Amino acid sequence: MSSSASEFRAGFACFVGRPNVGKSTLMNALVGAKVAITSSKPQTTRRAIRGIVNRPGAQLVVVDTPGLHRPRTLLGERLDSLVLSTLTEVDVIGFCVPADEAVGRGDRFIAEKLAAVKKTPVVAVVTKCDLASREQIANQLLAVSRLADFAEIIPVSAQSGEQLDILSEQLVRRLPESQPLYPGGELTDEPEQMLVAELIREAALEGVRDELPHSIAVVVEEMTPREGRDDLLDVYAHMFVERPSQKAIVIGPKGARLKDVGTRARTQIEALLGTHVYLDLRIKVAKDWQRDPKQLRRLGFYD
Repeated sequence: MSSSASEFRAGFACFVGRPNVGKSTLMNALVGAKVAITSSKPQTTRRAIRGIVNRPGAQLVVVDTPGLHRPRTLLGERLDSLVLSTLTEVDVIGFCVPADEAVGRGDRFIAEKLAAVKKTPVVAVVTKCDLASREQIANQLLAVSRLADFAEIIPVSAQSGEQLDILSEQLVRRLPESQPLYPGGELTDEPEQMLVAELIREAALEGVRDELPHSIAVVVEEMTPREGRDDLLDVYAHMFVERPSQKAIVIGPKGARLKDVGTRARTQIEALLGTHVYLDLRIKVAKDWQRDPKQLRRLGFYD
């Protein structure tokens, strides 16, 4: 979109969809950097994370949200509440449906929720097109069109980059005329400690049993430069699980799994911060924290 300086557009777009439809991967691809963690496990995203896309004549702030679902825990209820409140605060909504999975009850449930957001345009985004045939994509576009009257329906692939420029264009054109909301060059407004905690959680999610990811929370207690070393950062973090048996899973035989988590997390943190990192990672049991309002607040999941 060609815009003069007086027609600069800036605003917020929100990606919604059921768990594990590629929202975080899509946001990272648009931003051009990793600002949200990704995993094959559903419900990886637990907060509304903002990624900043700077374009000529526009600044698009993409809000990645947890997957909408029918909650079974207090944590789940708070995540859904977070998503629904975000929908009322953005300029355009991207409703993500994967190309390689049939439209189901979860998609229809979300489409009904979006129908209640009267004033905000909704762009349907058919994700993961690199995993589907052309016939599958065509059928999915038709199936998605039957869910609601969307402003646009755009098939994309975050992995190959296919049609990301068109998606970005369609989101930007629905933003209001505005000066930039963030200084040029910023990619996210997430505090570094939050980003580091998320990278540790991402490393912990890989290869664990299906029920465990929902039970993991990470809090970075302290990040300080090593005294006398300007090239080394000390990071002290706690990983919380709900039961001693889960703690044993995370630690692994003779501590091998925890060591692997620490190594992979440290590599990602060093890439993010551009410095050497010493990671001190401890495991704690916080019994049934997903259902405990007091512990949810302590771990950063507020009412």
